[in-house]
Amino acid sequence: MMLLAWIAVIGMPLYYVVWAYWFPQPYENLGLRIFGIVLCLPAIALRHQIPKRWLTAYFFISLTYIAPFFFTFMFLMNDGSPVWGQSLLIAVIILFHFDTTLAFLSYLTGTMFAYFAFAALHGGLVPPSFHALEQWPIQLFAIVTVSIAKVGRKVLAQEKLAGMATALATVSHELRTPLRSINANARGLSRLLQENAVPSSPSQVPMEKALARIEFEVRHMNNVIDLFLLSASTGRENLVATDIVSMTAAVDLMMQRYPFVNQEQRDLVAITVRSDFRLLGQTELCSMVLINLLRNALTSIQRIGKGRIRIVLDGARARPRLLFIDTGSGIEPGRTEQIFERFYAYPEHNGTGIGLAFCKDVLSAWGARIRVVSRPLGYTIFVLEFPPVVQQKAAEMRSLLN
Repeated sequence: MMLLAWIAVIGMPLYYVVWAYWFPQPYENLGLRIFGIVLCLPAIALRHQIPKRWLTAYFFISLTYIAPFFFTFMFLMNDGSPVWGQSLLIAVIILFHFDTTLAFLSYLTGTMFAYFAFAALHGGLVPPSFHALEQWPIQLFAIVTVSIAKVGRKVLAQEKLAGMATALATVSHELRTPLRSINANARGLSRLLQENAVPSSPSQVPMEKALARIEFEVRHMNNVIDLFLLSASTGRENLVATDIVSMTAAVDLMMQRYPFVNQEQRDLVAITVRSDFRLLGQTELCSMVLINLLRNALTSIQRIGKGRIRIVLDGARARPRLLFIDTGSGIEPGRTEQIFERFYAYPEHNGTGIGLAFCKDVLSAWGARIRVVSRPLGYTIFVLEFPPVVQQKAAEMRSLLN
């Protein structure tokens, strides 16, 4: 959206000068260009203030006006001139770099309204000129080519992910063996230290903390390996819901499994169960999703040295939900959508950038959704919402199992 807006704001006045004065064309319309600029300015100046429920409609209207409507109308009014034929072709190519379904709807809508506007100015339905008609096969070829190229990029991305999964599987196998050895030795040393403990020894406590830290890092690395392997998977078959999961039990499991540094860190987490609910999912994956959210929240608190975490289970709503709230560093405006993109780390160089993408993939596979509301240096709230049908299916499965 931002890229399209800047192209329109800069290109509309610039090419008005080009086609009106430097290389004059039969027809120009400054009013249509100014309207296009005004339409795109909110995407630059007020993008974060536009309510999300209106954002999709606003984007569709802007895209339709700037690309297919404006260029098709100018193409028709200039009698299919080569200049506007090429300009329209470029607009179509840009348009179909967006989502294919959105682009087709925008193309059809914009072209139809452009022709109606053209016909209205000519006092009735006027067939396009031969020069105009001979451009349509070229446009169709461009649409098909760009669409095929997009499919090819998706296939290539899947192949890359498949290769990544294979490489990670090999690497993880090689990593887990020394990690198990390190963990076993750390535990052995901890037991030996306790058995031969000297009450007044000044080195006792630092040694215990060092060994506890080693065990923490080993558990963390094993979790990261699991997350990499699941995130690199090209299919969703391993995410399919197979269990009836109690959210209270999943939260308890998260608290048991998370490698807290000490009791003080554990005490930062408060759990409020307004109403438990069940969902169709996988216990292990649900635990990994929650552990990832908890790790992010604790990192946010550590980043600024203050804050607490509250987890709220609210199953009595029409859409049962879990709230993950922390009062840590927060997220900057405009980054709340990007954080769910694969390999996007926030802040930059902080983590792998796959955790939240993994969470979103898992929840989407279960028919649930995740969104975030945040204020910098104030709070971050992750909202996990589950469809009512999940509750109904869970009840049916429980009755069958009983």
